[in-house]
Amino acid sequence: MFQAGNGGTIELLYTQTYAPTILAPARDFWTLRYTTTLENGSLVVCERSLSGTGAGPNPAAASQFVRADILPSGYLIRPCDGGGSIIHIVDHLNLGAWSVPEVLRPLYESSKVVAQKMTIAALRYIRQIAQETSGEVVYGLGRQPAVLRTFSQRLIRGFNDAINGFSDDSWSILNFDGAEDVVVAVNSSKNLSTGTNAVSFLGGILCVKASMLLQNVPPGVLIRFLREHRSEWADFNVDAYSAAALKASSYSYPGMRPTRFTGSQIIMPLGHTIEHEEMLEMIRLEGDPLSHEDAYISRDIHLLQMCSGVDENTVGACSELVFAPIDEMFPDDAPLLPSGFRVNPLDPKSGDLQDPLTSFKTLDLTSSLEVRPAANHAAGYAASSFSARSVLTLAFQFPFERNLQESVATFACQYVRSVISSVQRVSMAISPSSLSPAIGQKPSIRSPEAVTLAHWICQSYSYHVGAELLRTDSLSGELILKTLWHHQDAILCCSLKQALPVLTFANQAGLDMLETTLVALQDITLDKIFDDSGRKAMFSEFAKITQQGFSYLPGGICLSTMGRHVSYEQAIVWKVAAEDNAVHCLAFAFVNWSFV
Repeated sequence: MFQAGNGGTIELLYTQTYAPTILAPARDFWTLRYTTTLENGSLVVCERSLSGTGAGPNPAAASQFVRADILPSGYLIRPCDGGGSIIHIVDHLNLGAWSVPEVLRPLYESSKVVAQKMTIAALRYIRQIAQETSGEVVYGLGRQPAVLRTFSQRLIRGFNDAINGFSDDSWSILNFDGAEDVVVAVNSSKNLSTGTNAVSFLGGILCVKASMLLQNVPPGVLIRFLREHRSEWADFNVDAYSAAALKASSYSYPGMRPTRFTGSQIIMPLGHTIEHEEMLEMIRLEGDPLSHEDAYISRDIHLLQMCSGVDENTVGACSELVFAPIDEMFPDDAPLLPSGFRVNPLDPKSGDLQDPLTSFKTLDLTSSLEVRPAANHAAGYAASSFSARSVLTLAFQFPFERNLQESVATFACQYVRSVISSVQRVSMAISPSSLSPAIGQKPSIRSPEAVTLAHWICQSYSYHVGAELLRTDSLSGELILKTLWHHQDAILCCSLKQALPVLTFANQAGLDMLETTLVALQDITLDKIFDDSGRKAMFSEFAKITQQGFSYLPGGICLSTMGRHVSYEQAIVWKVAAEDNAVHCLAFAFVNWSFV
């Protein structure tokens, strides 16, 4: 900080921000800020990024971040006659959207998302502080507003720390079971020091986290369901394990006292913000002892929970559910180890706000893979009230003793995968229009055109390649489509009617490989899924495909819509012809694919 003329100050600032998902690195800023008071009593704060590549005070820590820019931004606070003030906020950022997967770019380049995340959040915070200062806000359990606000901030900060896993906070990635669906991080020096209730773990903290794309699921509705129906996705014994570890440093899961949980939860409100966009509450999970000697000892588990965005319909608004075990006495300096969920909606693209069932009919084979709309479609969850696509990020933290790291990691990964599976089922159940086959269900075949196209794909493969994709001689009608849907190779079809070939169909393996859905498939052009060498190999074979009807592409790397690399042993390309021998589309089969 430096003193400037007219009583103003100049500050050099290095700021680190959290990434909202695990799919892209966090951003940092190196800025110059000027603060001064004008002659009319207004306070002005101006800030902008410095030119150059200065890393700030800690170059080692900055290596985990992508440098972003603040263009001229700031605050103007003008006094009002009779008291009070008027606050003007300008946020103008360049967050380097080019460096994140394309599907996530709305989170980094949409003005609506930035407004919700920064500008509107700042205004709501200022308004909340003003109301609390005036004594207009009353909270539960006799706690002061500032204390409860601190709890909310600690929950969110701990959750963000878990998602981001910064190395300067002693987090490191643990190469555990080789799977790509979850990320396992470990912190061996975690110390939840909060006054007299400090907890220092002899082993450390494991964090299992994941991000995934959701299609056509209202973020607020999903978070509300997870909040109100915890037994649908959570294992209360896992909550009991974490609570026991925090309370008595008892990390050995088998050594816990046997408890039967009723599956019910009691939600006790502690407080909420003025517009009810954020709620802080205490959760009691009711447990019954299984042994007679413990009959008079409470086995209830208490969680401190923050829920936000459940009633938010604004484009770009985020919805969250974050919780942590806490002692039932609820001390002000209680240690917290937060876990939870975050759903970031993505900006709707052109056409996303029309009725989902109408837009669905424009697809080729996918128009026949509908599942009947969920009941709550009629309940009024209009498609225009939420972004059709969103990104769900979840992170769960588990304390462990040094000699139990591997066993706790195994158990933690299994548990988080079961949570993911449950959330996916919930997402399908609450979707206003279930546009892709539900988890564990077979696609519902509704048109003869879909069966015909599946037959063309298999027949053309046999004709051009000289082998059978499926044993169609033993299959007929709808069975051909269903068998193609469940084929182990990733099968994609692209239309050749546009300047750039656009994907029109993928079987379940193809959707899994691209990490997308049937509806979002029509936004993907063929060139986006190949790397440079893959594109060169494909285009060099086009003449051969045209002449002989098929070609083999060598093994290589392609990209999912989430930016992950996918290796494949071989790709087979062939022309799909209709009954009149006219070329309908190109089909691809990616053999033995896996995430790198």
